[in-house]
Amino acid sequence: MYKIVRKKVLNPTVTLMDIDAPMVAAKAEPGQFIILRVDEDGERIPLTVADFDREKGTVTIIFQIVGATTEKLNHKNEGEYIQDFVGPLGVASHTDGLKKVAVIGGGVGCAIAYPIAKKLHNLGCEVHSVVGFRNKDLVILEEEFSAVSEKLCMMTDDGSHGTKGLVTDALKQLIESGEKYDEVIAIGPLIMMKFVCALTKQYGIKTVVSMNPIMIDGTGMCGGCRLTVGGETKFACVDGPDFDGHLVDFDEAMERSSMYKPFERSKYEEVCNLYKNV
Repeated sequence: MYKIVRKKVLNPTVTLMDIDAPMVAAKAEPGQFIILRVDEDGERIPLTVADFDREKGTVTIIFQIVGATTEKLNHKNEGEYIQDFVGPLGVASHTDGLKKVAVIGGGVGCAIAYPIAKKLHNLGCEVHSVVGFRNKDLVILEEEFSAVSEKLCMMTDDGSHGTKGLVTDALKQLIESGEKYDEVIAIGPLIMMKFVCALTKQYGIKTVVSMNPIMIDGTGMCGGCRLTVGGETKFACVDGPDFDGHLVDFDEAMERSSMYKPFERSKYEEVCNLYKNV
């Protein structure tokens, strides 16, 4: 059993938790993920390591309430326990040797982008962060990104916070103003990563994307995170989650991921109804 030592609501659909898991915290690196079960009858879900504190032995997870398991997890409070918390899993993000990087985060994907930006900053890399949300009510981790970024571009679709526009608008402006990046790292909705890669390909800038959004089981057995990279079949959970964005077939990945939405919605509604009747 793993104790929830901190719970913080970041916005109406996104929650942060610090979990007491010293063995995971001892080895976790940005880009990796864990698998958890809320209770002994629960399903296994992968969640990215959003941060960690090796001295305290805690691992931070940030999750969006979209399905049955995340709804159940969100009903847990500080001092309570979850059944399983296994990891770290996946290949850690490559950060060595980078001198100047643009980190692009979209929505809850910022929870994955932040630890990468933080590590790059701590290694002495110049970090320019571009983060985007639909509106100001959904903004998360703004202070955290600001603390690890030499430049921070905050974008919202409706202009209610920061600058109105898409992350690609800000990235294009940075590139055309003369900024030279060793690499662009993009993490967020598949459609966002697709268009970031389309933009950077025009300028010949290496771009790495995290395919966490399509992971389900986290072990490679379910096949749900299967994708095509450079004409070869890869699995996000065991071969990634990071890949060369210019080689990823995003259209195929988006089509496959949409197959599970009706099931996710039905299970979410079942759990919501269960808690309403308690």
